[in-house]
Amino acid sequence: MKKLERSLSLTSVIAISIGGMLGSGIFVLPGLAAAKTGSSLWLAYLLAAVCILPAALSKSELATAMPSSGGTYVYIERAFGPLLGTISGIGLWLSLLLKSAFALVGFGAYLSVLVKVDPAYTNYIALIFLAIILMLNILGVKKVGKVQIVIVTISLVTLGSILIFGLPKVSPELLTPFLIEGNLGLVSTVAFVYISYAGVTKVAAIAGEIKNPSVNLPRAMLLSLVIMSAIYVSVAFVLVGNIPLDALQKDIRPIYTIADILGGTYVGYAAALVGIITLISMANSGVLAASRFPFAMAIDELLPKFMGRIHSKYLTPVVTIILTCFVMALVILILDVEKIAKLASAFMVTMFILVNSCVIVLRETSAQWYKPPYRSPFYPFVQLFGIVSGVILLIFLGLGPFVAVISIFIVGLIIYRFFGKKVTRIGVLRKYGHRPALYLMYQRKNGKRNGVNKMPESSVNNLDGQLVSNAGVVVPLLGNENSPEMLVEIAAALNKTDILQAVNITEVPNQTFLDVFVEENPKTISLERRLSRLAKSQNINIDFEAAVTHEVADTIHALSNQTNCDWLVMGWNSRSHSGILISNPIGWLLTHIDSDFALFKDNGVRNIGRVLLALRPGRKDKNFIAVADRVCNFYKATLTLLHVVPENLEEEQVNNMEKHSLNLLKKVQTKSEVEIIRNDDAISAISIASASYDLLILGTPQKDNWIRVLFGTGKDKYAEKSACSVLRLTMKD
Repeated sequence: MKKLERSLSLTSVIAISIGGMLGSGIFVLPGLAAAKTGSSLWLAYLLAAVCILPAALSKSELATAMPSSGGTYVYIERAFGPLLGTISGIGLWLSLLLKSAFALVGFGAYLSVLVKVDPAYTNYIALIFLAIILMLNILGVKKVGKVQIVIVTISLVTLGSILIFGLPKVSPELLTPFLIEGNLGLVSTVAFVYISYAGVTKVAAIAGEIKNPSVNLPRAMLLSLVIMSAIYVSVAFVLVGNIPLDALQKDIRPIYTIADILGGTYVGYAAALVGIITLISMANSGVLAASRFPFAMAIDELLPKFMGRIHSKYLTPVVTIILTCFVMALVILILDVEKIAKLASAFMVTMFILVNSCVIVLRETSAQWYKPPYRSPFYPFVQLFGIVSGVILLIFLGLGPFVAVISIFIVGLIIYRFFGKKVTRIGVLRKYGHRPALYLMYQRKNGKRNGVNKMPESSVNNLDGQLVSNAGVVVPLLGNENSPEMLVEIAAALNKTDILQAVNITEVPNQTFLDVFVEENPKTISLERRLSRLAKSQNINIDFEAAVTHEVADTIHALSNQTNCDWLVMGWNSRSHSGILISNPIGWLLTHIDSDFALFKDNGVRNIGRVLLALRPGRKDKNFIAVADRVCNFYKATLTLLHVVPENLEEEQVNNMEKHSLNLLKKVQTKSEVEIIRNDDAISAISIASASYDLLILGTPQKDNWIRVLFGTGKDKYAEKSACSVLRLTMKD
């Protein structure tokens, strides 16, 4: 299959990104926005840039993780599933066509300067040129890249000239009032002009054509955002400082007006011509991009099949192009220019809220395939700011846009119910997210957890060979283990049968066909060789297989079911909470598998001679001591049973605890002892004690801080602070 050539340099990507932003946001919007806030218009543009920054950073990360997957629609579908993918596809389609309709209305206003038609007929002029754009898109007439660069250059030169001649003429008297509607009016204006920066993330859709995308894509987005915010803020300041507010607030062709004031009639005509060229180019590219969303959704079986048809001669998605232009025509005829701008901003704000949420979902679930070369800084605070600020802006846009967004969710749900039933893809959130009940109802009944059925065995069909059915322990290897040999050796220490099943699992996105991975890669071959050598040296019966999957948690769950194993043993980085909203694969498995579950945190210890068993309140001591004894027998190690008690605990209680523990240890075969430490800080006490041992064995914590439970981001502090390797056990009741 042919791949897109990575030919776009950083400069080219910046030009494309600026071209996506340069248009109605500065040529049409400023006057309408100034009516809401006054001379603080420039501040509204600046704050809007700050609010959109998280989306730019998040989309940079998503695009470098999926550099050829096609943009926001795919990111949202991958993270949240086809239902929200359907809703987002509709939302993105509407936001782009609304922005294009807004550009055409502005185009008509600028054209009326040169053609001298009644302003009341400008919408009809816009419709005529919409028909021309429709034909151009159906005929497949391609934009010439050099022409687009020329248009962007001319627009920037025009705006730069306005700044040079306009800044010295700014009148202090016109800069008051600064806030005509107070702070609330300013926030409302920030939401209103938000759409001006929407084009900053468009370049993510062409990430597959960018040279060194992990570096150039984030840089291009940030640099273009800085450049355009500087232009917007400066031009807005010049506009409010040279045009009286009474005139500016009714003006939808402000660049013509300021040029006419600064340079006279002919300079004004030249600025109007630049506005015409810029806005018609923006409208054309908007139709081109918008029509692709319903087309892609039809291909993905989320819309009727006929919408995925292409013209037999021109090879263009004729149905979706006609549909897009038809809806644009209705928008131009029915809605006034301010409502169009508000709706466009509302849909774009909603999509960027979801983009920021995607990063949180994909990071917190630790999806194995999600490995972006570029990671957004200050995670998750940047994303949370983007989400919270987006919700606030959405509210301040008013009731109409908010109701429109809710309506799109309802329409998307209905469409999905009719056309998405056959879709088998599921999002990462649906896989690893769960209801609070699943977290709280942590018992098993009749061989399954409450309300959770066993997974189908088809989850592990894509294996190199066959699984053994009598393995006592299954060890999934995900490629992020410090030492696969040490993990398998720990698993062998837990094993009560003669055979151990190790499976190297590779998780790939849903967009990648599993059949592509028909040959073993060098890493898999190397891993098999190393485990074979371990089996011979330690006299362990290890069966090794390799699997490729779209859902790693499903596959591990199915492995546990098919082998009927006693233990599932995995590598661990001390994070495995099952969050109410989302969880990582380990957290999901904790609430779904029916075998005992061991997590091994490898801190580099290779020779285990001393084992520390730290029991937490509420644990069944006998079960944990039996497992610890088995591990000690395997390594010929000594065992210490540790209790950390409050400093003010009575001596009699301490003595009784020691007697009870010594009585339990009488049944172990290894050399053992009891240690009791008085310390009110159990984490610190265990951390200090672990320095004298090679392996710390813990149970699963029963209670977690509610914030960590909610977001699934917390770590086991005992394991995190341990100086030695840690084995955390989750055992059947």
